[in-house]
Amino acid sequence: MEHAVIRRKDIFMAMNGGKSYTVADIEALPEGVRAELIDGEMFMMASPTLTHQELLVNLTVEISLYIRGKKGNCRVLPAPFGVYIKSDDRHFVEPDISVICDEKKLDEKGCHGAPDWVIEIVSPSSGQMDYVRKLALYQTTGVREYWIVDPQRETVTVYDLENGREAVEYPFSERIKAGIYEDLYLSLAE
Repeated sequence: MEHAVIRRKDIFMAMNGGKSYTVADIEALPEGVRAELIDGEMFMMASPTLTHQELLVNLTVEISLYIRGKKGNCRVLPAPFGVYIKSDDRHFVEPDISVICDEKKLDEKGCHGAPDWVIEIVSPSSGQMDYVRKLALYQTTGVREYWIVDPQRETVTVYDLENGREAVEYPFSERIKAGIYEDLYLSLAE
């Protein structure tokens, strides 16, 4: 998703211990306006591109079919789906794809806690967010596996956060193994 930081007259105060945003501010946004919240800083989300949506749908379907075929208990939820990733009011994200294996984390509002697997599809304006801010957030909150799909570079960067392994970058042309499953391989070239 594309992101743009909200700029307000009181941003100086917010950066210096003044008002920062909360989940209540996210929930009060007008219908159709989407944003994420990291450390009390709000990031507006722009409409996705055709390529983004095609990747989102194809990955969601492939992962869902795999889980259904294995009679698995994990749920695959595409954006927009809220993740209250920390038990505070300063963090709220909408990963492009969330795979959640603990049914107790789910309710009608979203996921409360870290998904097992998160996939983000990079847009030209979201690179810093996906590669830096969200990576740091996911590393510290218990996400087991994190994929960054970059359509411009035609690469997928896989972070095995559960085992602390170095990130591995794959071209779209390769079949990529999902670390949280024994035999799930995905190819984005298709």
